[in-house]
Amino acid sequence: MPAVTLTHDPLSVDALIASVAGPEHGGIAVFIGTTRREADRLEVVALEYEAYEELARAELEAVASEAEALGARVAVAHRLGRVPVGEASVAIVAAAGHRPAAFAACRLAIDEAKRRVPIWKRAVHADGTTVWKDGLSAPVS
Repeated sequence: MPAVTLTHDPLSVDALIASVAGPEHGGIAVFIGTTRREADRLEVVALEYEAYEELARAELEAVASEAEALGARVAVAHRLGRVPVGEASVAIVAAAGHRPAAFAACRLAIDEAKRRVPIWKRAVHADGTTVWKDGLSAPVS
């Protein structure tokens, strides 16, 4: 089963790489999504992530398994809670015998995770306003 992590702690890309690396893998592709300072022309100070954790974990595992079917070992980690500017929100690592399979698995995993996994993101702006961002519909508070 692929390595999947949901955490409120900072992500360790080194740990993800270690979980998929091996002497048979000549290519390792890494995608890291970080909180950027500006969105929609407004200064962002953080992103806040909420999830339906049980379903999010199951769906991340399904996505990672689909990516592994492309011939790679895959690890996925996603932050929950507040993620300040410059810190990683999501990290995906795919290791394969050759780079094409590693790149393909990494790409599939991030694209499908963004499309299917019930994790919602809210931007926190410098002026104190917040706005739910793209992806699945945000939960009603």
